[in-house]
Amino acid sequence: MNIRLFKPSIGNEELENIKQVFEREWLGLGPMVSQFEKEWNDYIGSKMSIGLNSATAALHLALMAYKFPKGKKVLVPAITFASTATAVLYNDLIPVFVDVEKDTVSMDLKDLQRKYDKDCVAVIPVHNGGYPVPMDKLNDLAKSLNLKVIEDCAHSAGGVYKGKKLGTWGDIGCFSFEEKKCMTTGDGGMICSDDVELINPLRAQRWVGIDKDTWKRTQNAESNNDAMHWHYEIALLGYKYNMNDVAAAIGLAQLHKLEKMNAQRRRIFKKYIEGISGLKTIKPIFPYNTEEGAYWFFGIRSNHRDELIIHLKNKGIATGVHFYPLPMQPLFQKYDKSTPVAKEIWKTFITLPSHVDLTDEEINYVIDALQAFDTKK
Repeated sequence: MNIRLFKPSIGNEELENIKQVFEREWLGLGPMVSQFEKEWNDYIGSKMSIGLNSATAALHLALMAYKFPKGKKVLVPAITFASTATAVLYNDLIPVFVDVEKDTVSMDLKDLQRKYDKDCVAVIPVHNGGYPVPMDKLNDLAKSLNLKVIEDCAHSAGGVYKGKKLGTWGDIGCFSFEEKKCMTTGDGGMICSDDVELINPLRAQRWVGIDKDTWKRTQNAESNNDAMHWHYEIALLGYKYNMNDVAAAIGLAQLHKLEKMNAQRRRIFKKYIEGISGLKTIKPIFPYNTEEGAYWFFGIRSNHRDELIIHLKNKGIATGVHFYPLPMQPLFQKYDKSTPVAKEIWKTFITLPSHVDLTDEEINYVIDALQAFDTKK
């Protein structure tokens, strides 16, 4: 048996939406993107959402929106994907790596207070693997320290904390729709906020600074006889960060399935948890709540990590490690300010097959392989 680590769950709904795009013969930034933005707004409960080509773009633009002076600092967790910290560098700011809690892999708020100084202007909490950061506590701390809160929800589309959607707790929420995430547009992202005045200029900045996108100019041309319908202005330095209608068509279909897909992941993860309960050498990476939430991956901890990875590989079971602590990467080593927990616990992490289309037979096969390994220890 060969079991994939991740795969998108796609079908006829996505194809039907793409067919509409092909029939319209408009593949770029157009009406599907606008519809997806509106439906995402309604789903997440935000006043404005802007479709982008990645969560990396969302994080970059989120920090850009505040126009922080160069050299100011942004607090980020030591264990996260590179984009959380590279977005800081893109804005000529300095990442300050905060250690993580041993049991949850979430940003350690006590260490955040230790790392904070007067040059810190923002914090980027990351819901790693979909496990929620305690946003009420983080927001209280951020408010007391006058920090802007940019939520990195790359792993948690549809997630909820204390009855409120993740991505709406902070000042700005950033989402990923990359191929393997909770929902996909192939590659894509979304930025959302209730502060419309703050993020509205990002519409132009996602489209190389142009104040009117091509679809809107085309619609304007058809509705009046003005020879200047084509006219646009570039008043801002922008980027080629826009989402396109093919991606948005996939995203709309995925959004309509998101609650069902998240529920299926919870069911799969519950089976994993039940299957490894009582094992001596293997434990879940987080204290998963399988009754609610949106978890992207199922991870385990083992002090025999590399040996277990090889054992599973020989059984045809794909695995991964999410993630290598960023302060250990060459690009970020000069920003390392002591993150001992992150550097210790990551050595035990293994990600197991976590996609929605896993069968019970495949799940049981993985569990049997884990149990067999544990018995030998």
